[in-house]
Amino acid sequence: MTELVTDGLSYWARQAPDRPAIVFDGTDRLSYRDLDRWTDAAAHAHAEAGLRAGERIGIIGDNSLEWVVAAIGALKLGAVVVPFNNRFTPDELRYLVDDAGPVMVFADAAHRDRMKAALDRSPASEAQLRTLALFTALRNEQPPPVPRPAAGPDDVTQIVYTSGTSSRPKGVLFTHRSTFNLIADFAFAEPALRPGARMIYVLSMSGAPGLLWHILHPLTRGLTIFYERGFEPARTLQRLEEEKIQVMAGVPVLFEQMAKQPAFAAADLSSLELVTIAGARAPVAVIRAWLDKGVLLRQAYGMTELGGISSLNPPEQAVDRPESIGRGTVFTRHRVVRPDGTDCDAEEPGEIIVAGPGVTPGYWRNEAAYAEAMRDGWFHSGDIGIRDADGYIRMVDRLKDIIITGGYNVA
Repeated sequence: MTELVTDGLSYWARQAPDRPAIVFDGTDRLSYRDLDRWTDAAAHAHAEAGLRAGERIGIIGDNSLEWVVAAIGALKLGAVVVPFNNRFTPDELRYLVDDAGPVMVFADAAHRDRMKAALDRSPASEAQLRTLALFTALRNEQPPPVPRPAAGPDDVTQIVYTSGTSSRPKGVLFTHRSTFNLIADFAFAEPALRPGARMIYVLSMSGAPGLLWHILHPLTRGLTIFYERGFEPARTLQRLEEEKIQVMAGVPVLFEQMAKQPAFAAADLSSLELVTIAGARAPVAVIRAWLDKGVLLRQAYGMTELGGISSLNPPEQAVDRPESIGRGTVFTRHRVVRPDGTDCDAEEPGEIIVAGPGVTPGYWRNEAAYAEAMRDGWFHSGDIGIRDADGYIRMVDRLKDIIITGGYNVA
């Protein structure tokens, strides 16, 4: 038996039961005690529906408390959560169903018809289509404790699909071990990620930035996470100021649009301590606009296979080297190499490769693709970077072209 990715939530429910765990859309506040009970009730509901440890469930829907509760409830049973991209078409969703083989799929009202069409086009699938609204009625229940599943550290907890630069999405695996490694790796260097800190998230819950970094990560560390239904620049800017938000991560367009708001000039953003920008190269003009407000936008680097983030520009470099992605983390190393695998000289472009404890242990049912990407212990990112004389890396291009939309990489 091993530690579970849900143990952090249960710990804070005992240690700080009245601390807000989640604030949804600015009004709905849920304490750690109440979230722990609600997800226990969800776990019992999953079990009564026939879900067992190791089986997979799909979730598709807009950001909601029910999305979070359905996912954590499944994880408490030792099941595997498979977030489905809520932008996918029925044919794209059918591929995910065929590949992941979920026993059930939960959808909200906005995505139910599309998910049903996907399942209808997948005759081999026996997945039950269920509604996320089932969990709403469980909110005030007082359930018994959930029996602890027998789990190993390398048991899969999540399969997050990424299109990357291939024509078919690949299912990136996360385990109890790799999840804890990612959380621990950042615990040593980022003091803003402390119990009680206030974090905001405005992008979709369906990718690695959602489930891993903005559900499991903050709840394991005892933060308060403010979820928005979606991104609206003026509203998000107002939330940063009024709620004294301390931690935020996003793609460049979010910060660019907020900086264009009439209220930006007068907004008090002094509470922000850790603001990371990733998903694309951030324009220096955007970084400078926030710097004029006293806020450092720190360029981050990562991809789903690296756990979302594998390097972050240190604060002392964010002014002089705003395009730098840093030099790795405490336990994660980065190199820039030539096609023959030798290290590039300073200012010579090459492929960024990464080794560290949070790198995915594999692709779901795709050992060949993993063997191609993971060679001699180094994950080959497909990104072109340049390392300067001091070892700081900046990303400059892709080996293969992609489109970035809504924070997703699309082939």
